[in-house]
Amino acid sequence: MSISVAFVDDHPILLEGLVSIYSGKSDLDIVAKGENAIDALKIVEEHAPHVLVLDLSMPGDAVAAIELITQKYQQTRIIVFTANSSIETAIQVLNYGVAGYVLKGSTASDLHQAIRTVHDGETFITAGFATKVIMAMKTAEMRRRQQEQQRLSLREEQIVRHLMRGSTNREIAHCLDISEKTVKHYMSVLMQKLDARNRLEVVLAAQRLNVLPERAADRPRVN
Repeated sequence: MSISVAFVDDHPILLEGLVSIYSGKSDLDIVAKGENAIDALKIVEEHAPHVLVLDLSMPGDAVAAIELITQKYQQTRIIVFTANSSIETAIQVLNYGVAGYVLKGSTASDLHQAIRTVHDGETFITAGFATKVIMAMKTAEMRRRQQEQQRLSLREEQIVRHLMRGSTNREIAHCLDISEKTVKHYMSVLMQKLDARNRLEVVLAAQRLNVLPERAADRPRVN
């Protein structure tokens, strides 16, 4: 069965060239073409192509169209065919659900392979550029995990707030109605979690995490 494909690009000569080149492929069926983000939405609604190949730099909000299509019309796989070599942009649209990111300047066979690859349910990114994108995504994921690991619990935040005020372990225990031993346990946990060697480094690390100002529940009790 042929793969139904639609092309959307605001450069008429390039658009006609794409249609002309891929109309000659026996495994592809070119069902529509368009020039802007609105055209892309109409094409998907009316033709439901297996693969939609579209540029990012065209009239209308291409990224918003991509987000809507990937959410509402999941039967259509999207390939971004663009001159935009921004890694951040590539990651953004890939996170929205784009299945392919092909840089203009690639060969006709590259784009053909991309169409077949995404139709088969896989992801295709231009060789060379793919390595940069993958490394950037891995770095972002590692940073996210580190931030997640450093996130403080409610009790840890309470103790840090008291540390910021210069409270001793005994004062913290009194204010939070817990034992000094429990405070010491939390101090050990905080130093390990924040990679700190002492109370001062715990405070400095917590400040980098933007721990909120103390709340009324953290204030010393009045007897």
